[in-house]
Amino acid sequence: MHNDTVQHADKVKSHPVFTSFIDGEPSAQTGSAISLVDPGNGNIWAKAYIDSAAIDVAAKSARNAFINPGWRDLTAAQRAGLLRKLGDLIVAHASELGALESLANGKPHAATFAEMRATAQWYHFYASAIETRDSHQRNVSSTVDAFITREALGVVVAITPFNAALSLGSWKLAPALAMGNTIILKPPAEAPGSTIRLAQLALEAGFPKGVVNVVVGDAAVGEKLIAHEDVAMVSFTGSTAAARNIGAQVVGQLKRYVCEAGGKSAHIIFEDADLESAAIAATQGVFSATGQTCVAGSRILIHSSIFQAFLDRYLGLIRKLRLGDPTSPQTHLGPIASRRQLGRIQHLVDEAITQGATVLIGGTSPSMEGDAKNGFWFNPTVLADVTPDMAIWKDEVFGPVAIVHSFDTEEEAIALANNSQYGLAAGFWTRDLHRVRRVSRQLEAGTVWVNTYRAIDMRVPFGGYKQSGIGRENGVEALDEFSQIKSVIIDYAAAKNPFGM
Repeated sequence: MHNDTVQHADKVKSHPVFTSFIDGEPSAQTGSAISLVDPGNGNIWAKAYIDSAAIDVAAKSARNAFINPGWRDLTAAQRAGLLRKLGDLIVAHASELGALESLANGKPHAATFAEMRATAQWYHFYASAIETRDSHQRNVSSTVDAFITREALGVVVAITPFNAALSLGSWKLAPALAMGNTIILKPPAEAPGSTIRLAQLALEAGFPKGVVNVVVGDAAVGEKLIAHEDVAMVSFTGSTAAARNIGAQVVGQLKRYVCEAGGKSAHIIFEDADLESAAIAATQGVFSATGQTCVAGSRILIHSSIFQAFLDRYLGLIRKLRLGDPTSPQTHLGPIASRRQLGRIQHLVDEAITQGATVLIGGTSPSMEGDAKNGFWFNPTVLADVTPDMAIWKDEVFGPVAIVHSFDTEEEAIALANNSQYGLAAGFWTRDLHRVRRVSRQLEAGTVWVNTYRAIDMRVPFGGYKQSGIGRENGVEALDEFSQIKSVIIDYAAAKNPFGM
């Protein structure tokens, strides 16, 4: 697998230039250019053009494609066929796409290669889901029937984050296309490569021009894009602060809005847990993708009777994690995506230490050798003696930092877990089936994992409680988010004159 990854990674053109991709064509190199930096060594590897002039062009292209009979009149089975072709193309180009993702966010190539192959399953799932979806008929009276169906909304804008622009973009793209919408993807300006390549593959799969577009832009471009009159819906994944700002604008215009925002998930280890499995899951739950995931189980709550026994296993696993070159098959953790994010992580850790937190492992950037000296690296970190009033407890770090905290009772564990503005996910470990039901019902989170963690599947809805989002992605439920209900009422009887004439 690794050899295949490296082979395709080498095919990423040296110093590529990324522009918006609209109506099946790359845009001109106009607007302001920004340099894209490889987080592993700090070197500039590509350039991207932010062009606000692309907004109107993309919106008009997507709108025209939506009303074009060549897209609008396709049957569900025909759209399903296109989705399957796109999924197959993603598998065929998984290494190339994964390499582009790694250059943007620092994930190891082996991880992004696997992520791309898994992403293809979303397209196959929604192909099957739309083929089997039916309208509903209701009998209103002896002569009146009503047909309740769902139709596409129109032009959907999908704003995606740097840590998984293609895979999280596909969570939006696959159900949106399945329902017959057209879409404008706006990846971060610093991570446009894989999304642009995805739009090119959609064209190769047979999607009509204008159905899948990409606008390269910053937050200002995003704000203008979502305000465009031709846009019917916005689907956003990113920070809670950005989700609030976008939501105020979108909902104020009476457009559909779905968002998945920040998280600060609790991972509870009860006294009857399988400690070996729990320690493995807790390690993976925080440090996958170098902690740059919204569902990171970064608040680890451990029953006091097993606190030290669990901690010994947990820290032992963390010491075995290998930080290094993303192209190496031996690497577990790559760099942080940007210098700015690295600085934020260090600030939150230093602030917690100043406030009384204890560093059990990590806490600083490592000393790297060779080209990696100028990269953005941070050691896997575990802090103890953190209290709920500290920022490190309350705020999403988006880095390889975990908190360990003890509790004595089930009620205390639930209260600690729910002591957060976020409610994206939670997890807990127990052998008690009665506890499984009690605790899962009381945790304020959109997803609760029991005796596992980060078990995300395209068949299962995903989204947040509280400040972690609105609406749901994944599952057949996502088709409802990207559609609107239409009721068609048919009266088979002769019309009756209500005025008695």
